[in-house]
Amino acid sequence: MNIIFYRYKSICEPDFIDAFKVLGIDVIEDIQGMSPSVTLDEKIIHLGNLIAANHPLFVFSINYYPFIAMLCEKLHVFYVAVTVDCPVFEIFNTSVRSKFNRLFLFDKEQYNLIHDENPDCIFHMPLGAACTRLSTLLGNTSDYRYDISFVGSLYNEKDPLEKLLVKNSLPFSVKEQFAAAINSQLESEVFGYKRIKESLTSNVLSDIKNADPDFYPSNMSVFDISEYVTLNDYLCPHATYLERVKILNMIAENNYSANGYKLHLFTQSNTKTLSDKMMIHGGVDSLKEMPFVFRQSKINLNITTRSITSGLSQRIWDVLACKGFLITNYQPEIDLYFKDGEHLITYHNYTELIDKIHYYLEHAQERETIAQRGFEEVCANGRVLNRVLEIFKIITSSN
Repeated sequence: MNIIFYRYKSICEPDFIDAFKVLGIDVIEDIQGMSPSVTLDEKIIHLGNLIAANHPLFVFSINYYPFIAMLCEKLHVFYVAVTVDCPVFEIFNTSVRSKFNRLFLFDKEQYNLIHDENPDCIFHMPLGAACTRLSTLLGNTSDYRYDISFVGSLYNEKDPLEKLLVKNSLPFSVKEQFAAAINSQLESEVFGYKRIKESLTSNVLSDIKNADPDFYPSNMSVFDISEYVTLNDYLCPHATYLERVKILNMIAENNYSANGYKLHLFTQSNTKTLSDKMMIHGGVDSLKEMPFVFRQSKINLNITTRSITSGLSQRIWDVLACKGFLITNYQPEIDLYFKDGEHLITYHNYTELIDKIHYYLEHAQERETIAQRGFEEVCANGRVLNRVLEIFKIITSSN
């Protein structure tokens, strides 16, 4: 039994390949997506030839590719796609309606938006962790090197709205409105973008769309996604950037330093807006170095990007699988998989975050007990292998 795995260098690919192999599946890797010089036509021809030569149970990819869906529909082969990002605008392509698709989305709100377009073929499934790989890599590592850590982008390099602001492409009135809407969101609730959406008029949203010639189009989508794109590709990254800078500066400027505690940031982003009271490191390799940061930090922070409105980001699963202690903003789906105070710690506002950092820095035994329980829960029910088994259950029930 074999599958074809379409690859494009996602950091999640190796763990899914390992999980398939554990189940005795022969994984045929299509690496055409790794080369920027390969044209779409060449990718289609190459994948079509692989399908014809190998008769796979299904073609698999991390995130969703409409051209694969259309090719698999033509050849009557299942296409399984697992999203690890949110948003993924390609899931709104008309190809999502194919009966040969098996699409798995980790964010329930995103799932709700598209599920009715193909209700028998679109599923909600959380992300997972590679517990075996991480445990093997980390071994008996137990020493602490960092007090409070955050690993990730500040999102300023992923902020097209900032580029529009720099170019002065938006009217002043529009800038005022979305600035007020974002500020209201950040002050009122920790997750999502509901208040941003409610605060902005359609005119403001269309002004942002019209200001960028590279705005993601809706002409191949099942419905007009212009508002969704504006919120998720412009306003959410900008809000995420503002929030991460605000939280990190707030922590760095707090009085942890009086007890010798330091905030450590691992990022490749431009850090010019950050306090000089934190320790700023460069980026770390996601597979080889990041797990050691998670294991060797007394407190790991998760600040979910605003476009993930309900689901749990990959960072949550990875920190727990490294036996790291995690404080994360509350997300609606946390309660489906974990118990606050038993497996991890959540915060609902910034004051609560500061207070909980203070508390758990001073209560090592509680912190380590929670980290151990979180690790055990992820390894019991949250492995990538668990997700792959669920995929096979659904695929086999479809035949």
